[in-house]
Amino acid sequence: MLPRTLLILWCFLAAPSQAQVAAADALEPEDVLASSAEHFPGILESLAQRRVAEGRVTEARGAFDLVFSADSFGRVNGFYDGTSVEGGARKALRPLGASIYSKYSVSDGSFPVYEDQYFTNNGGDLKVGVLFSLLRDRDIDARRFAETDSELALGQADLELLLTRIGVQQRALAAYWHWVAMGQQLTVYRDLLDIALTREKALEVEVRTGRRAEIFLTENRQNITRRQTLVTRAERDFRVAANQLAFFLRDDDGQPRVPEAERLPSSDAIKDVSEPAGAPDMDVSSILSKRPELNIVETAMRRASREVALSENNLLPRLDLKFELAEPFGSIGEGGPSRDTRDAIVGFTFSVPLEQRAAKGRLSQARARLDALEQERRQLEDRIELELRNILLELNVARRLMQLAALEVEQSETMRRAEQRRFEQGASDFFVVNVREETAADARVRYYDAYRAAQLAQAEFHAATVNLERLGLVQ
Repeated sequence: MLPRTLLILWCFLAAPSQAQVAAADALEPEDVLASSAEHFPGILESLAQRRVAEGRVTEARGAFDLVFSADSFGRVNGFYDGTSVEGGARKALRPLGASIYSKYSVSDGSFPVYEDQYFTNNGGDLKVGVLFSLLRDRDIDARRFAETDSELALGQADLELLLTRIGVQQRALAAYWHWVAMGQQLTVYRDLLDIALTREKALEVEVRTGRRAEIFLTENRQNITRRQTLVTRAERDFRVAANQLAFFLRDDDGQPRVPEAERLPSSDAIKDVSEPAGAPDMDVSSILSKRPELNIVETAMRRASREVALSENNLLPRLDLKFELAEPFGSIGEGGPSRDTRDAIVGFTFSVPLEQRAAKGRLSQARARLDALEQERRQLEDRIELELRNILLELNVARRLMQLAALEVEQSETMRRAEQRRFEQGASDFFVVNVREETAADARVRYYDAYRAAQLAQAEFHAATVNLERLGLVQ
């Protein structure tokens, strides 16, 4: 029944107005999606925010940069004339909170006994060492936390960008199909007005020849006025829809571009929304894993878990182990032969925090935030699952209503043609003919409303299931 109904409907709607052009020149939804994906300001703003997150990752990784430092001093007068120069480099490592360093120092002259450590051989002294954290800062420290947190924040920025893009593309499709529906409804009302205007000429001839009473001419002029009002309102709605679509349809400079009326797809180019909405046993788990807002919350939970780990780390005692090698160069200096030996040094540092109220408070806050995010994730999962089922239901109902609207168009058009033949044979009333014409036009308008609703439900379904290809976001 449905294919025959749609075939009759397309035949009836297949006569485009002069304002409509070939399908090759018509504005397609893919054109709008490509434009909004590239030039919409909301997407460009999210891209800028992502660049901010990238900069923070680079900043956090700077904590592991190689650092060079130098220090020197010399006495210009007094009993001692010692001069010392020291330079070195240090680099923090990630495993075990380790860091490696090297120092080269060279001195000349004499130093007081309380500055005995500055003495070196004449060729200087080179030291190389490594420091390990065995308890506190072993698995996590402020530097590693900042690096990982910035990387997770960058992942959140990517997800927020994706969420923005999906929302923009869904709204772009909604604006496009609203524009198409308003344009087709304008065509319907213009066709209805053309019927009355054409009839006006025939009635004038019949009134002059005495075949019709003049009241028929007056009644038709009343119909013309009413239909002109419908056309005027439809033109206003069509222009408003075009302005709304311009918010997403932009030129190469990113400026809104109002679509020309000539680019409205012809009625015979409109297709049925017939692709499957999804099986009744829809794989909700797979869809949930793709939803960006849920992944945003899960990323926030990973960040909160890192905060908990860092707070727990700050409660631990510190035990640092150090290995150092020292190598002298050159002849024995003024410090004597005690500086002319190769040394291997092992040392450790131990400290125990006695009061940790600040650290305990931060740990309590971090755990509370993690618990709150867990409940938010559960609530979001439940809400998304219910929304998916409702969207699927809405899509199927919208398709069914569109099919019924197509059937109503067929029936009302059959009644209109039959009534027109009866009127031409003198067996029908002029009032009834007008009613049949307007009923058929109303049925066509309702069909385009139903078609728009079905397309909007389809776009919402693609957004809910993160169908990036249908949203023009594959690249």
